[in-house]
Amino acid sequence: MEYQPGRGAKYPQAFLKGFKGYLHSDAYSGYVNLAGTISCLCWAHLRRKFVEALPPEAKHPEGAFAAEGVAYCNKLFELEAKLAAHAPKERKEQRLVQEKPVLDAFWSWVETAKGKVLPKSKLGEALNYVRNHKQALMNYLQDGNCVISNNLAENSIRPFSVGRKNWLFSGSPRGAAASATIYSIVETAKANGLNPYKYLVYLLQQLPAVAFRQQPELFDEYLPWSPAVKQHCT
Repeated sequence: MEYQPGRGAKYPQAFLKGFKGYLHSDAYSGYVNLAGTISCLCWAHLRRKFVEALPPEAKHPEGAFAAEGVAYCNKLFELEAKLAAHAPKERKEQRLVQEKPVLDAFWSWVETAKGKVLPKSKLGEALNYVRNHKQALMNYLQDGNCVISNNLAENSIRPFSVGRKNWLFSGSPRGAAASATIYSIVETAKANGLNPYKYLVYLLQQLPAVAFRQQPELFDEYLPWSPAVKQHCT
């Protein structure tokens, strides 16, 4: 995590400078088409748009279309769950075998449905969203390491977002930057199977005695995936 005073594209551009690879995100314009990145948009966000388009009246003419959109998303997530334990290479191969036909049917359905709903309705907006971001929604097929949603990032940032609503302020930009750093350490520790408290204690005990300026390569030994760290902090 990183504190910045705004959400403009210049901030993720600076943060990701030099990075080349897949970027999982929602469709916020500041994240899309960043230099060096291939955008992989989140299907959970898309599914939510179809859910929000479900009308309260069961017999509403757009209800069946919205439900069908949800069903397509559910099918993809169901297939993804079955492929979770596969190695990336095999996952990519199986996605092309199992999920690509579902996606082809989905895009065909989108083209059929768009002419039968009001463009300004919630369902119409969901379909426009889909059509505007087709390639980015398909990019996860290119690499078995890619994921179908950015739920991992959403779940990692949620504690910070909930806490921010409770404490409201960080006191100063420096306080916000420090808070973001601590949350980054904690969430990265959790993502690597560490006990966050043990990891923070370990860092506070060990780092003051390390001569990083003379031996910057030692920094790697204190990262969450280091064998020594895992031995002391799980």
